[in-house]
Amino acid sequence: MKQTCTKAYLAESIHRRFGLSRSECLDIVQTVIDNISGTLANGEQVKIASFGTFQVRRKKERIGRNPRNGTPAVITARQVVSFRPSRIMKVEVNSRET
Repeated sequence: MKQTCTKAYLAESIHRRFGLSRSECLDIVQTVIDNISGTLANGEQVKIASFGTFQVRRKKERIGRNPRNGTPAVITARQVVSFRPSRIMKVEVNSRET
């Protein structure tokens, strides 16, 4: 079974590697997440070397279809977060395919 990468999992990894207390590690992970979220909320992009880029994209209002009955439905304008992996990340992921 594959491990899901949660905040607790990341904090535990930091704890094992650097020997900091578990609560300090969880604070570090939360701080990183808060900084990424805040930067995106301000409309700026987040670039993490060898990992990828997160950015906010604006989507216009459009007409879609209700999948249950096929009737037209308005999809409101909104902002979405997109992620574009770096070339290094793509190579890493593709080298581990099973």
